[in-house]
Amino acid sequence: MITTLVYRDHKLAGHNPPVESLTALRQEPGVMLWIDLGQPTSEEVAAILEKLFGFHPLTIEDCVSDSPFPKVENYEDYLYLVTHAIDYAPDTRFTTTELDLFLGSNYIVTYHRLPLKTVQAVIDRCLRTPATLVRGPDRLAHHLLDGLVEGCKPALTALRAEVDRVEDGVLRNISAEELFPLVVALRKDLSRLRQLVRPQREVIVGLTQGKTKLLRPLILPYLRDVGDELVRIETQAAAWAEQLILSFRIYLNKSGYEANQGIKVITGITALTLPPLLVGGWFGMNFERMHELHSGMGYLLAVAVTLVSMAGMMIFMRKKRWI
Repeated sequence: MITTLVYRDHKLAGHNPPVESLTALRQEPGVMLWIDLGQPTSEEVAAILEKLFGFHPLTIEDCVSDSPFPKVENYEDYLYLVTHAIDYAPDTRFTTTELDLFLGSNYIVTYHRLPLKTVQAVIDRCLRTPATLVRGPDRLAHHLLDGLVEGCKPALTALRAEVDRVEDGVLRNISAEELFPLVVALRKDLSRLRQLVRPQREVIVGLTQGKTKLLRPLILPYLRDVGDELVRIETQAAAWAEQLILSFRIYLNKSGYEANQGIKVITGITALTLPPLLVGGWFGMNFERMHELHSGMGYLLAVAVTLVSMAGMMIFMRKKRWI
């Protein structure tokens, strides 16, 4: 499907004119075109990319086929840019949708094989405010790139919730069988996010260096802001990954401490049983001439020695804070 916005003297002057009129509009002074190819047919691709604008065959080939990495190519009279919209869902995790941009002096052409909320949001905004001045296609390109970055924020919110879930699990004694898969999966997602963001950040940084005349100097600070936001996302993802490792180490230390406390209690109980064992073992010798066995106070003496020994052992261990 082809969506066209026609700007005349920097103001919106038309929406979806006939495709046959685009050639004349492109040659008209003071006219700027935004042509969006969303899920286009091969005929529409040929009509716009090949016949109307005559883009290089290699850029058209890259456009209609999936490109795994963002990139920017500077041609003589236009700029070709490959970016990716990032989506996140708990079931499918991270998915990307490619967005290709052709940026000329008086036009911008966008191409995407799947519907993109960012592109539609910018189109809707332009239609809602037709009186807004748009002084160049680079401004529309900035809006699109900024929208792609804004589209990452739901993923950040979801990942933040997952990190909080892990931290809460550490505090409420979650089982290792449940915690370990969560940490591994979440670190994998954070690593994936960094892998997606880093190449796009490098592309934006390249655009801000002002090496192309198709980007006006006044647009460069806005693009730098987009690049800074990508840096923030990448830094945040790295910080969360380290935070997960720290949380897991705390969990291991906590589990080890609790295990040691249990061992100390068991050891203390075992130590308390030593006096009865010693006394009982002594009286159980059954030697022929053991006077203790014939003493009238022998039983009470054995009980007293046992209780006093146990009390002394208890006081000693409490003083050492063993129990």
